[in-house]
Amino acid sequence: MSTSVIALLHGPDKPGLVAKTAGWIHQRGGNVLHADQHLDLDENIFFQRVEWQPSSDRELDEEMQSFRQLVEGELGMQLRLARSDYRLRVAFMVTKEDHCFHDLALRHRAGELDADLIGVLSNHDLLSDVADTYSLPFVHIPVTKDSKAEAEARQLDWLAENKIDLLVLARYMQVLSPEFLEKVGCPVINIHHSFLPSFAGAKPYHQAHKRGVKLIGATAHFVTQDLDEGPIIEQDVARVSHRHGTKELIERGRDLEKLVLAAAVRRHLQHRVLVYGNKTVVFD
Repeated sequence: MSTSVIALLHGPDKPGLVAKTAGWIHQRGGNVLHADQHLDLDENIFFQRVEWQPSSDRELDEEMQSFRQLVEGELGMQLRLARSDYRLRVAFMVTKEDHCFHDLALRHRAGELDADLIGVLSNHDLLSDVADTYSLPFVHIPVTKDSKAEAEARQLDWLAENKIDLLVLARYMQVLSPEFLEKVGCPVINIHHSFLPSFAGAKPYHQAHKRGVKLIGATAHFVTQDLDEGPIIEQDVARVSHRHGTKELIERGRDLEKLVLAAAVRRHLQHRVLVYGNKTVVFD
């Protein structure tokens, strides 16, 4: 299939928005492949994701620039554009746990993630052999309280040198500083259990077991300077009971973390996630 253009747009709702975007594509000889929209009635904000295949005689850069003039100029909306033939460059950050790392790397090997995996950053060297298994460069940068600023500067240099488009925290157990997030230059996706703000700190599943919880879950979100409060991309839960010990809760929690993180990463790579305020619209 020829290269398609993907547009994510949002702004104040007004009559005829769908007709205007679809009509513009049709008039230029394009073919709409997918289209989805949502109206937030409370905020009166219109959201749309549209993907189309331009006419064969259209230059892609010119097509995208002309559509930008329509959306931002005439319609007064915000716009993000992508090309289907560009593979995002993705890096992982890990610490000691390997379940999310393995899962994403295997999904990539199986062709489920349409991206290029560039390498792995870690504050420990325990997973270097895992990275070798997938032929991924592994960069070990120790992080201590005294060396955090220097370590983050080295991490940022590596990310910039490798032109990373998406950073995935695959159970990276360090809090990224506001300075890091300000300079990273790409979206950052994190995964954690969904007990927060309950059972914060070490051994959350042990705490949950003692409390007798009936639901466990996982949340994938974009990282912001507000710890674990960034826009949520994906969540899931599983029921548990008094019959499940701590080990079973941990196993079920890890299964959820893998599924939720993979879904969030895949939807971002497919340009299906639109951030608005501190929440997201995720198009099917």
